[in-house]
Amino acid sequence: MNLKNRMHDIRDGICHDPHAVLGMHENSRLEKVIRVYQPEAVGVSVTLSESGKRLELSPAEVKGFWSVAFKSESFEQYEVHAEYPDGNRDDYVHPYQFMPCITEEDAYLFGKGDHHFIYEKLGAHVCEIDGVKGVSFAVWAPSARRVSVVGDFNLWDGRRHMMRVLGSSGIWEIFVPGTDAGQYYKYEIYTQDGRLLLKTDPYAFRFQLRPGNASQIYASDYQWGDNKYMRTRPQHTLDRPVSIYEVHLSSWRRKEDWEWYNYRELAPLLAEYVKERGFTHVELMPVMEHPFDASWGYQVTGYYAPTSRFGEPDDFRYFVDYLHRQGIGVILDWVPAHFPKDEFSLGRFDGTALYEHADPRKGEHPDWGTFIFNYGRNEVVNFLISNALYWLKEFHADGLRIDAVASMLYLDYSREEGEWLPNRYGGNENLEAIEFMKRLSTIVGKYFPSSLMVAEESTAWGGVSHPVHTGGLGFDYKWNMGWMNDFLRYMTKDPIHRKHHHSDMTFSMLYQYSENFILTLSHDEVVHGKGSLLSKMPGDDWQKFANFKLLLAFMYCHPGKKLLFMGTELAPWGEWNEERGVEWELLQWDPHRTADKYLSALNHFYLASPALWQKDQEPAGFEWIDGGNTEQSVASFFRRGKKKKEDVVVLCNFTPETYFDFRLGVPEPGTYEEVFNSDDKEFNGSGVIRNAAQNSEKTEWNGRPHSVMIGVPPLACVIFKRKETADAK
Repeated sequence: MNLKNRMHDIRDGICHDPHAVLGMHENSRLEKVIRVYQPEAVGVSVTLSESGKRLELSPAEVKGFWSVAFKSESFEQYEVHAEYPDGNRDDYVHPYQFMPCITEEDAYLFGKGDHHFIYEKLGAHVCEIDGVKGVSFAVWAPSARRVSVVGDFNLWDGRRHMMRVLGSSGIWEIFVPGTDAGQYYKYEIYTQDGRLLLKTDPYAFRFQLRPGNASQIYASDYQWGDNKYMRTRPQHTLDRPVSIYEVHLSSWRRKEDWEWYNYRELAPLLAEYVKERGFTHVELMPVMEHPFDASWGYQVTGYYAPTSRFGEPDDFRYFVDYLHRQGIGVILDWVPAHFPKDEFSLGRFDGTALYEHADPRKGEHPDWGTFIFNYGRNEVVNFLISNALYWLKEFHADGLRIDAVASMLYLDYSREEGEWLPNRYGGNENLEAIEFMKRLSTIVGKYFPSSLMVAEESTAWGGVSHPVHTGGLGFDYKWNMGWMNDFLRYMTKDPIHRKHHHSDMTFSMLYQYSENFILTLSHDEVVHGKGSLLSKMPGDDWQKFANFKLLLAFMYCHPGKKLLFMGTELAPWGEWNEERGVEWELLQWDPHRTADKYLSALNHFYLASPALWQKDQEPAGFEWIDGGNTEQSVASFFRRGKKKKEDVVVLCNFTPETYFDFRLGVPEPGTYEEVFNSDDKEFNGSGVIRNAAQNSEKTEWNGRPHSVMIGVPPLACVIFKRKETADAK
């Protein structure tokens, strides 16, 4: 293409390489030629940086272009001076004189899906090139005819900073001198079919607070203080206590005027709260930027940006840093399964189905009205894997909880016959998504072996938490949705009927060791008309609270790590609503204050009892004493740790009956002391039974040669510990 045609393309806004025309070039006479596009100017000149020489430019053969040719042995930097009819003048360093900030290797690795930290190249980065400060912009839009960066710095005029595409990579880039952190920007994309789109940066580090949605240039200068925590963070947690407090930051706590606390204000409030109650981690519902409050963060439009609702990215770094210095881990909810259709964001980004599949049978989620990522496209996989690493590296996150994994695994998820496309073998497995998850867990494990990768997976898919080399997906944990569904169904039954549903309480142990599980009572169980945990419980008010305490105690004694949604500790009557938040006013009433006190005591007992967590994933860590007592609806079992002296005996009575003389088989002779009782008066229980230390008797019971005679309180969990053997009969 000749020069004149290229100039026409720039004028018409369809040029893919403006740098080939604009800037400083050498002509056939070995002269240096500077070309500038300034259609509104009445005069243009340049000043050469090294010599200080000023050159007047003349109008070129295509209107709006200005040029000058001169003799020079070197390519010098220069500054442009444009004069306008109203007398105003614009002085700026010409952006078209700089080499690309993206290397061929960067583009090659990105095209393969192997540039694990591509966010360091794509997006907007404050930098200095050849002594000139500015911002490098780069975006992937392979089907665009032209891409410009527009923003505060150029009056949102797409003619001012047209970008160049790098070969066949689909990456467009430009370095804009004089721009700086804090300025808003978007990409103006001219599509193949002639539409003009205005898109936010998929790799932006910060966004304008809703209802605005512009990307914002951001540069971090945060100095971390959690070095000791990060250095001593365990490589794995299978034999450690994990008790997670799930938090929706927007509604956990608000100021009196219902304004948000910012990240820095939230940090000490939340850290003190969860530390007092014995939680080891917080799990934040998505903090990635999202426009709609009621989506709870699951409709992400800014995957690389903490939401501006609570401050800037360095404020969020401070939040994580503060919690770490208090010994509290931070897990982030992450949403790689789908993204919203907002026109300013990822959807149809360059006028085509770029991040998503074009066919709605693979590319759209029928339930959520969202697009589904195209896991078969290398650059999309690179975007997501790099994003996971971004949160782990740049924000020191302790792990990611991957949302809606089941919807990724199955092509027919929530679809009727004819609404989905089978894979190449005719099956319903999403082979591309499966491969993506395996790559994700492998790469995360390579860089951050101590991070926790947790899958919210609700089906019987095998090997979710098994290593990739054995055929698994490679996650560290899987949410135990089966236990949650079965046990909640059991607990909602009237105690008189529980004997007919005994297997709902015991069934989970049949598959306990098939995965590494986290037992969850998450936000999903207390919304959308499901009611609160307390309201699900049968009986009068006293029985409801007793059942509530029993539910939590059984959960904490059952193998598996733990997760509770915020506010559970207050035993609210109503389900969670993000507009109301946690009902702190409940603390004025004793039953709710006591529920909070109870959960704190339960958490601290759990932390201090290695038998309840050291062998969560080993069959030797759990043994039924009597898992088949359906008539009395009483379940009893051992929990064992690495040291025999730490072992505990757990008994749960799921009826309001009190048993004053209840014989229980025990593993060894000795003195058995009651160490926890959910029916204690301290927890507003009946207090009808408080077992003194009981010496075992050589009476065979429950298939064991020794037993103890104990009292069993109503709707309660009682835990015993063997103290000694000297007084055994």
